[in-house]
Amino acid sequence: MSESSLQIPDLRNRVSAEEWQLRVDLAAAYRLVAAFKWDDLVFTHISARLPGPQHHFLINPYGLMFDEITASSLVKINLRGEKLDDSPFPVNPAGFTIHGAIHEARDDAVCVLHTHALNGIAVSAQRDGVLPISQQSIFVLASLGYHDYEGVALRDDEKPRLVRDLGSNSFLMLRNHGLLTVGPSIADAFLNMYLFETVCTIQVRAQAGGAGLIRVDPRIIETAMEQARLVTLGAGGGALTWPGLLRRLDRSDAGYRR
Repeated sequence: MSESSLQIPDLRNRVSAEEWQLRVDLAAAYRLVAAFKWDDLVFTHISARLPGPQHHFLINPYGLMFDEITASSLVKINLRGEKLDDSPFPVNPAGFTIHGAIHEARDDAVCVLHTHALNGIAVSAQRDGVLPISQQSIFVLASLGYHDYEGVALRDDEKPRLVRDLGSNSFLMLRNHGLLTVGPSIADAFLNMYLFETVCTIQVRAQAGGAGLIRVDPRIIETAMEQARLVTLGAGGGALTWPGLLRRLDRSDAGYRR
């Protein structure tokens, strides 16, 4: 792909203020995933549902690296993953098999974030999955589902099983594949992924130490959601952390806002 093909028309004045804000936040999420080194070249996805009853979504232009994505370059699609604008970029067919299934089933899932980061995949290959061995793990374990590997997610007949295995949870471990989070906002889905990947990194390092692991009492996990509400002052972790994450991005490169 040539440099000239990345000259994307500015959509700021061609879409509603609500859509533009969603585009900016989603582009920021892609840049942050790259900054935290959770990206897999161009092969994972973050989607966000646009306001309104039409069930339209934004997703990455297939072929752009995550640190190249801008608000204007995001592609608008429908539930079938079909493009609704004249973007020059295609959409990853595997991407919206997963995302479309969850968006269709979960009205509360405004954002669906999926990664292939190394520590997440390492734990997804372990029979026991996430272990209750860190403070961070209690928040994941309180809302976690598992989905068995069925190959690259290309088939529509996998969608009901994805939806079933996620259930009402915020975290889904895709066995032998990676991690997935959902949230009522892009900020919440991102913070959930930060927690999920951190939990997996801690677990891999603890296992590498070779000593016996101390497990958290299950009764503590049962109160994790109330603990999370208290520690985030009732605002939610996404709302607390997102403005600072955007400031961090703006200090290094505010190009995602284009």
